[in-house]
Amino acid sequence: MKYLLVLLTFSLSTNVNMKEIYSFSTQTNVNDWRIVNDGVMGGTSKSSLVLTDGGHGQFSGHVSLANNGGFASIQLNKTIKLTEEKKFIVLRVKGDGKNYEFRLKGKISQSESYVHRFATSGEWEEIKLPIIEFYPQFRGRKLNIPNFNFKSVEQLSFLIANKQEEDFKLLIDWIGLE
Repeated sequence: MKYLLVLLTFSLSTNVNMKEIYSFSTQTNVNDWRIVNDGVMGGTSKSSLVLTDGGHGQFSGHVSLANNGGFASIQLNKTIKLTEEKKFIVLRVKGDGKNYEFRLKGKISQSESYVHRFATSGEWEEIKLPIIEFYPQFRGRKLNIPNFNFKSVEQLSFLIANKQEEDFKLLIDWIGLE
């Protein structure tokens, strides 16, 4: 019993600094998210975002390399004010063992996105991504400008682009700031 109380106290204290910025639930309107696949440049990749019975977002589909394609993504326009003490984007996800990218835009009108790659284990996990490590990228090329340094975020996105043809499935529970 004592061990259980210590574990519970520890788990509660680790999320005290967490600010949830988006959470999927059985009430979520997945139409708030926009699908952007490589079809915008002639590719044939397919993806979808659906709500599971458990109330998680399921981003899944097939990445194709045909016609110079190779990516699938979902985007959410949402303004989030950043404060000095919040240093990480935290994702609670369950992937399929594949690599994904989480992307930020300080302004929706920016052509570049700020990218942080992450690997998934096949289990539910919390992944902490340091905001200062989000690097600028445009059309798959890293840019020679400073890393993310904006006071707010106007767009969030998940993207898969592993330079191979593959099926994928990423379950998303929530996105937070810590």
